[in-house]
Amino acid sequence: MIYGRKLAPRCLGDVCLLGLGVTGCAVMRYLAAQPEGRVSSLTVYPGQGGAEVASQDAPFPVMVMEGDAVAGSYDVCIASPGIPETSGFYRSAKACSKELIGEVELAWRESPADSLWVGVTGTNGKTTTTAMLAQVLDSCGYDALACGNIGSACLDAVVGDLSENACPPQGKRVFVAEVSSYQLASIVDFAPEVGIFLGLTPDHLSWHGSFEAYADAKWKMLVSLERAGGVAVMDATNDVVREQVRRARLAHDGEGGGFAYIPIGTKAGIKGDMREACGALNAAFLDEADHLHLAFDDGEYVLPSADDLQIKGPHNVLNALAAAAGAVALGADAVKVTEALPEFKPLEHRIEPCGEAQGMSFYNDSKATNVDATLMALGSFPDRPLIVMLGGRDKMGPLDELVASCDEHAKCVVLFGEAAERFADAFAGSGVHVVRASGFDDAFKAACDAAESGDVILLSPACASFDEFSCFEERGRHFKELVRKRAQGIL
Repeated sequence: MIYGRKLAPRCLGDVCLLGLGVTGCAVMRYLAAQPEGRVSSLTVYPGQGGAEVASQDAPFPVMVMEGDAVAGSYDVCIASPGIPETSGFYRSAKACSKELIGEVELAWRESPADSLWVGVTGTNGKTTTTAMLAQVLDSCGYDALACGNIGSACLDAVVGDLSENACPPQGKRVFVAEVSSYQLASIVDFAPEVGIFLGLTPDHLSWHGSFEAYADAKWKMLVSLERAGGVAVMDATNDVVREQVRRARLAHDGEGGGFAYIPIGTKAGIKGDMREACGALNAAFLDEADHLHLAFDDGEYVLPSADDLQIKGPHNVLNALAAAAGAVALGADAVKVTEALPEFKPLEHRIEPCGEAQGMSFYNDSKATNVDATLMALGSFPDRPLIVMLGGRDKMGPLDELVASCDEHAKCVVLFGEAAERFADAFAGSGVHVVRASGFDDAFKAACDAAESGDVILLSPACASFDEFSCFEERGRHFKELVRKRAQGIL
């Protein structure tokens, strides 16, 4: 192994690279920069699209192969997360390789031995929690880098630390990695010091094949924590995650578990204290005074009030508790954590305040591409009349909870896009006022027409964006442009 790194072999041998998306290109750049002799050869299967490979500067032979079946023999295969583990492409690569890993696994192995890692996963809330935790840790004197699904590949973040020209971190280096089920499916040794498990609801089922397989990919990081003796921060308000909390408790009460865990809330909700509910040693919750409260390792910490946070909604209180628990578990000073949490501002497209016009307030929650995410947003404005824009490309999930929540929180819903007809059928017979729109711009105008001064207009579509837009980011930015025009009196 290479001295000073976590688990980096001196020779990677014959390498196969499966897919050339964002992470595949990061791997390609990293391998091409390795000293002569570390990589014997590289065989690239770009997959669909046949991306070009800049291989002329690599100090080893590079072969680019066509097709969706891998042949040959390799010491290691590094698979891009967009390639399902159930596909023939993935399986053929696994059959030809001594081991198959993903980019996150490679980044962790190659990272400095004294660096710390936090893995953040779950169905919703990952990006907000990752960004918040990185900012909090920076405020507490660490040198934290947010990476993974939040933006830059984990390997690109690690490269900066390994560069000969890199300045040494001012504080302890922490990689805060947002990791999806796609990425976790291919981990082997990846063992963060802290793993944060937000709530799980059905998602990415076409990639994994079933909800059980989707959840199992997440739990691979929990197995790593057990093996390495890390700390798991777990959303105990979620039924699926709470079952893993119960398993962890039984392990500790029986033969002894290999990791500590901090449950957030209980089955009763975010105000539940798992110490009282089932005798857990640690807990994170919202106390009776609406302060974030953390008990960990014999310490009792009263953190900021939920009202002091700039991010709104009960789900964001949970995200803040997760970030606070992760920071304290790494050793951050709780007083500094308390000071840092209220400084965090909403991220773009995540219940993002984006202006006012004629007394109406507009919020961009375009990232809400599934019903569960929209349910979280709907409860974020308990004291304001709410008009909700719903629609786009339908993910065909059940809508009963969405209708019930809109009935409780919204005075009007505006339906648009490919999903509009099925959504309209679901709302038929409910007490919600429903407006049908022909497209996104028409839906925005209809929402404004239905609103009065003091109302909130919320874009939280519960659908993918691909019927009218290339991505949820484009949809959200278009919404903000319409808000700007409305405020200027153009619309």
